Amino acid sequence: MRIVFMGTGEIALPTLRWLLSDENPGEVVGICTQPDKKIGRKQVLVAPEVKQLGIAAGIEVIQPGSLRKEPESIEKLRELGPDLIVVMAYGQILPRTVLELPPKGCVNLHASLLPRHRGASPIQAAIRDGDEISGITLMHVVPKLDAGDMILKETTPILPDDTGGSLHDKLADLGPRLLARGLPLLAEGTASAEPQDESQVTYAGKLERDDGVIDWNRDASSIERLIRAYAPWPGTTTSLDLNGETKKLKIFPPVEVIPGSESAPGTLATEGERLIVSCGQDQLALTGDLQLEGRKRLPVADFLRGTNLPSGTVLGEG
Repeated sequence: MRIVFMGTGEIALPTLRWLLSDENPGEVVGICTQPDKKIGRKQVLVAPEVKQLGIAAGIEVIQPGSLRKEPESIEKLRELGPDLIVVMAYGQILPRTVLELPPKGCVNLHASLLPRHRGASPIQAAIRDGDEISGITLMHVVPKLDAGDMILKETTPILPDDTGGSLHDKLADLGPRLLARGLPLLAEGTASAEPQDESQVTYAGKLERDDGVIDWNRDASSIERLIRAYAPWPGTTTSLDLNGETKKLKIFPPVEVIPGSESAPGTLATEGERLIVSCGQDQLALTGDLQLEGRKRLPVADFLRGTNLPSGTVLGEG
């Protein structure tokens, strides 16, 4: 079976490595990924790791800026003659002309247990919303976002200390296992598919940096989940007024929920080498690292030794 792989994000790398290995019963005949991007202060042009893997394996790589606007890229895909297109974290909506190209269809590995958490940030949403399990869904691709019929799933528990980063890595490792189950069924035409229950659909949209600004009026448990979910991206921040100047303070996990609170939300108190913040309900002990705008990331104890925090300081007022 001739396979074209479409992907860009890091979560897709284990799956692509498996597809390029001898364990894959099919043959990867092409890779489609996003264009190279300029990175860092020096704006160095960097190729996606998916592209690097493809080139190292001698596979043809296509990098359209927009499949909808570049018919020549669709023609290149057609010339590759794929029987099946496998998608994971590609980053573009596929036009119908691409979906209808391979005779065995176009399938996607989505990082949630559909129909829960359709959209661009399902990993963060699962932790933020207090889910106990997550997983990968192998599904048919249709024009509507993440709405195709479900073929197979692999699950993993969400642990109390999981972050967006750690759950990302666990789900990435599930991709090859799920595809190893699904490819033979797709090749033989024996894969069954279950429609999604539209009444159970939730959406997790694209995250922006400002989504990580903490509202201390919320309960401590939901803020604790937010801090874990948004590590490493987009991160969680609050504002801190020091000597009349408002600075951004980045908060890293872990943090600990402490029952009870008698102070206004955002009010700080120190307890040994811990920094305690009152929330709308209960409190949070900040036990991970902190990074004040313009300074280095530091453990809480080092941060407290180097920062004068007057009694009654309130976070989030700037």
